[in-house]
Amino acid sequence: MSQKTIYHNGKIATNSTPYFAEAMAVEDGMVLATGTSSNLFQTREAGTKRVDLGGRTVIPGLNDSHMHVIRGGLHYNLELRWDGVPSLVDAMRMLKEQVLRTPAPQWVRVVGGWTEFQFAERRMPTLEEINKVAPDTPVFVLHLYDRAMLNAAALRAVGYTKDTPDPPGGEIQRDKRGTPTGMLIARPNASILYSTLAKGPVLGYEDQLISTRYFMRELNRLGITSVIDAGGGFQNYPDDYKVIEDLHKRGQMTLRVAYNLYTQHPKHEIEDFSKWTSSASLYQGDHTLRLNGAGENLVFAGADFEDFLQPRPDLDHTLETQLESVVRLLAEKRWAFRLHATYNESIERFLNVFEKVDRDIPFNGLHWCFDHAETISDQNIGRTVALGGGIAVQHRMAFQGEYFVNRYGAGAAKRTPPIRRMLEMGAHVGAGTDATRVASFNPYVSLYWLVSGRTVGGMQLYGGENRMSREEALRLYTQGSSWFSAEEDVKGSLAPGQLADFAVLTSDFFSVPEQEIKDLQSVLTVVGGEVVYASEDFSQLAPPPLPAALDWAPTAHYGGYYNPVSHVGAAMHYGCSRHHASAASRGPERLGESLWGLGCDCFAF
Repeated sequence: MSQKTIYHNGKIATNSTPYFAEAMAVEDGMVLATGTSSNLFQTREAGTKRVDLGGRTVIPGLNDSHMHVIRGGLHYNLELRWDGVPSLVDAMRMLKEQVLRTPAPQWVRVVGGWTEFQFAERRMPTLEEINKVAPDTPVFVLHLYDRAMLNAAALRAVGYTKDTPDPPGGEIQRDKRGTPTGMLIARPNASILYSTLAKGPVLGYEDQLISTRYFMRELNRLGITSVIDAGGGFQNYPDDYKVIEDLHKRGQMTLRVAYNLYTQHPKHEIEDFSKWTSSASLYQGDHTLRLNGAGENLVFAGADFEDFLQPRPDLDHTLETQLESVVRLLAEKRWAFRLHATYNESIERFLNVFEKVDRDIPFNGLHWCFDHAETISDQNIGRTVALGGGIAVQHRMAFQGEYFVNRYGAGAAKRTPPIRRMLEMGAHVGAGTDATRVASFNPYVSLYWLVSGRTVGGMQLYGGENRMSREEALRLYTQGSSWFSAEEDVKGSLAPGQLADFAVLTSDFFSVPEQEIKDLQSVLTVVGGEVVYASEDFSQLAPPPLPAALDWAPTAHYGGYYNPVSHVGAAMHYGCSRHHASAASRGPERLGESLWGLGCDCFAF
């Protein structure tokens, strides 16, 4: 039996009735009751603990319905994050500093989560600028799903020369002499970007454990208590899941993770799913770590890339045949599934397959969903609802909205995705980020996008007809997301019988100026009644500091998402000053796969 705790003197958003409460009682990892402080104090017993919230706003723990947390955790401590950095000058200063501290043969990697439009200069760095600050240390800078910039040292490390052929769907940009410049371009297949990234050294196993814990704590700092991991390219099951499973066995999870299995073998997808549905059980595990089904990639023929700098790709003519065999198997086995789908044209073909399978094997309550669905039509929303499906939406347009408007026009952008229509038509909708590469993992940037309808660069994408109230946005990020892991009975609200997962915020989400939503953080994050992050007035409740990161790790110096208050050192991010370890503690380094990765047309969503 855990100690009963009464959290009082707060503004607690319950997502229930009444919507706001002043106090909440928690016991055995569950919400026991909500109400007024005086009423709950009457239920005190010997040993009951009290926590004064100091009038702060409390929200249910945020639940990202689509993130790549398992893969992200394996590499988090290797990556220099430009998420939220306000200027290119700041970004390049960070890069220069990190180059000086990074030991050979390690790379400096800036891997997604940023856009040129967030910078005051409104531009990306040039290859000349990157080479100037990093003449000898390999540097890899990824921008969304459209390009990667490699300095000369990185080109040497990966071995790209005049004689290196362009891969399918990608381009190695070259000068007039045919020499690679360092710019890799997805046209539109991002495989070139991620197969190149995979060539860099990786962390040893123990450092991967530490790195994943740092990433979880960074998410906790932002009030995230649950995520659904959508798999990803170069994320093989079960090998790349050993770290997260080991942390679960050790009781070191501070984040609830429901994970999907993503096929890695083009034209052999049915073999993967046949093996997995025979050897594993849907929802095996517990509410801390559980198998959530198949996807987000079901067949490689169905990969509709979301690079809005490139024209919409036409899907392979074999799509229907390949997809039907996989979906028929999953329906027979009653396995939940999700499918990456950016464009309505793709969704149209996917639904044709789903409806055909449903006529033979009724979905009948099967949890399935589309991911992204930026341009889905009302007709196809209706077809999705008729099959009992959901739509997981992310703030990718907050990072790519300017590119979409430039290609398709402001009118088309007004419903990308048409969230209001999804809700009006009865679809299950959950919110998220699609982090860590195509967008930032910061949920408040996503909540800001939902509420304001603006990109991170300030462009107004949506009018009032496709913007959410703050209460609606929060519901999408909590109750809405819980459906996508079939946990709506225990997650998403702070009502009696629900898991005690919640975050106490730096400011009031419901009343701060719209622009300031992006700046919110948590000062106290609780998962299952246990404190997983605490700062400021709650510092005395903080969990023990994490094991030391590598002394040269970017996260040890800059943390994760840019925080102007504590950016001079990551210690304030984590409530920990023990970030320095001997270089001898690093595990063995391993080079990635040969020239184009796994020999497949794989790209990482």
